[in-house]
Amino acid sequence: MSYTNRANKIGVSYILRIIPVFILLLWGSNMSAQESPRISTEVDTTFIKIGEQIQWKVTVDIDPTDFVIFPEGQTFSPLETVEAFATDTTRNKDRLTLQKIYALTQFDSGAYKLPSQRIDINGTGFMTDSSLINVATVPVDTLNQKMYDIKPLINVEKSNYTFWKYMLIGLLILLILGFLLYWFVFRKKPLSEEEKVALLPPYDRALLELKRLENSRYLIQDEYKEYYSELTTIVRSYLEEDANVTALESTTGQLIEKLELLKDAGELNLDNDTIKQFQQILQTADLVKFAKNKPSTAVAEQDRKLVEQIVEKTHEALPEPTQEELLEQAEYQEELERKAKKKKIKIAVISTVALVLIGITIAGIKFGFGYLKDTVLGHPTKELLEEEWVRSSYGFPPIQLETPQVLVRQKIKLPAEAKAAIADIQAFEYRSPIALFNIGTTSITLAQQDVEPEFDKTIERILSNFESQGAKNIITKQEEFNTISGVEGVKIFGSGKFPMPGSEELIDGEYAVLLFGGKGFQQYVILTWLEEDTYAQEIVDRILSSVEVKTEA
Repeated sequence: MSYTNRANKIGVSYILRIIPVFILLLWGSNMSAQESPRISTEVDTTFIKIGEQIQWKVTVDIDPTDFVIFPEGQTFSPLETVEAFATDTTRNKDRLTLQKIYALTQFDSGAYKLPSQRIDINGTGFMTDSSLINVATVPVDTLNQKMYDIKPLINVEKSNYTFWKYMLIGLLILLILGFLLYWFVFRKKPLSEEEKVALLPPYDRALLELKRLENSRYLIQDEYKEYYSELTTIVRSYLEEDANVTALESTTGQLIEKLELLKDAGELNLDNDTIKQFQQILQTADLVKFAKNKPSTAVAEQDRKLVEQIVEKTHEALPEPTQEELLEQAEYQEELERKAKKKKIKIAVISTVALVLIGITIAGIKFGFGYLKDTVLGHPTKELLEEEWVRSSYGFPPIQLETPQVLVRQKIKLPAEAKAAIADIQAFEYRSPIALFNIGTTSITLAQQDVEPEFDKTIERILSNFESQGAKNIITKQEEFNTISGVEGVKIFGSGKFPMPGSEELIDGEYAVLLFGGKGFQQYVILTWLEEDTYAQEIVDRILSSVEVKTEA
C-alpha cells in the first residue's frame, strides 16, 4: 500500500469518528437556545372581607414564537371572576414576559380554595399552584347595637303598570276608530259643485244646466250630437222630476202625447204653440243624433232658448204643491238622508271589521294565533314569563336562581325519626293558583357533617310525595346536570298525571328535579308544569339555566 492511500484511509476514519461528536454539540447548542417556559403566580392577599376583591397574577416567560392561552370565564369557582385585565407584554432580549391579572371575589364567608389553572403553551398544558383564600364576615357590634328578630314577609301590592299600559293602548285605538268614524261618517263634509247642483230644485237645476250648455264649446267644435243630447236630457229630466212625466224613456211621439193628455186633463196648463215648439226641437234633436243632420249654429242656439222658455212656461203651468205633497217631499228627502247615513255607517262598520280582521290575521301569521289569543285573553304562565324576574338566594347552603316571583319560605315540621339525621331544613316555594306551575327549593343540613347525601332515597321520597298528592303514571328519567360555574349535580325529569290545584281532576304534566350536595348537606330544586304549556317550558328552561349552588356547606 502506498503512503498516499494510507493517509486517505486515516483521514476518512477520523472524519467518521468526529461527526457524531459534532452533531451532539450542535443539538446541545440548540437545546440551550430554546429554553422551556417558566410560569409563576401570586395573589396580593389571602384574607378579604365579603365582597372585597383579590388580584391573582400569573407571569409566563416564553420564547417570542410560543403561543399562550390563558384561563377564560368562570374557571376560579368557588371564587367569582369580576374582571380579567388585558395581558401585559415585556420583551427582554430574545425572551417575552407575559403578565395577566384577574380580579376575584366571594360573597359568602369561609375558607375557599383558589383552584389550579391550566395555561396552554404551544398545545401543552401547564398547571399553576393553588391557594387558600379566607373570606371573613363584616363584624357586627352586638353589645352596643340592639339586635332585632327577622322581619316577617310583607305582601306587596302588584304593580298596575301592565294594566294601565294596555288600558291606554285600548283607549288610543278607540279614539282613532272614533275619529275615523266621525270624519268619514258623521262629519258634515263641504259639498262639491255637483252635489250642490243635485240639491237644487228641478226648475233651478234645469236653468243652471241650460246656462252651462250655453257657455259650452260644443257648437264651436261642431259637436252638435253631444249638444242636442244634453239639451234634450235637461228638459226631459226636468219634466220627469217636476211634472211627473216619464220623459227619459219615452220617444218623441210618446212624450208629446203624454203632454197633450196632461193638458186635456187640466193638470198642465200649456198652450198648443209651446207643445208644438217642443215637438219641433225634439224632432231636430232626433235628426242630429240618428240621421247625422247638422243645423246651423243660429238654429241650435235658438233651440236652447226655446227649451229654456218651455221649462219656464211648464214651471208656471204646474199647480202649486199642496201641504201634503210638501210633507211627502220633505219626508222623502229625510228618508233619502237616513238611507245615505245608514249606508255610510254600514260602510264604516264593514271597513272597521275588515281592518280588525286583517290586523288579527297579520299578527296571527307573524306571532301565532295561539300567542295572539293568549295576549288578548290572558294566560297565567305567559303573564309570569313576561313579568320582571327576580334573582335571589334561598336557604343554607344557598340555592341561587332566577324566578318570575319571589319564593316564599315554608314551615317544615320534621318527624321525630328524621330529627336524628337532619340538623336543619329550609324550604321555599311558589305555587300558581291557576295553572299547574310550581317552583320549590330545599336546603338540608345533615346532623353528621362527614356523611354524603343519598340521592336515591331523596328521589324516592319526592316521587312518593307526588303520589301522595294524587299523581299517577309517573315516568322518570335521569341525567347529569352542570351549573354555569361547573358544579355537578343530578337531574331527574319526566311526566305523569298530576291533580289540578283545588280539584281532583288529573291532567298531563311534567316535572324536573335538580339535586346537589356534599358532605353534611343536600340541596334540590323541584319544578312542575303543564305538558303542553309552551310558556311554562320557557320559564323552566330559563330557571334551570340560572341555577347556582354552593359547593361546600
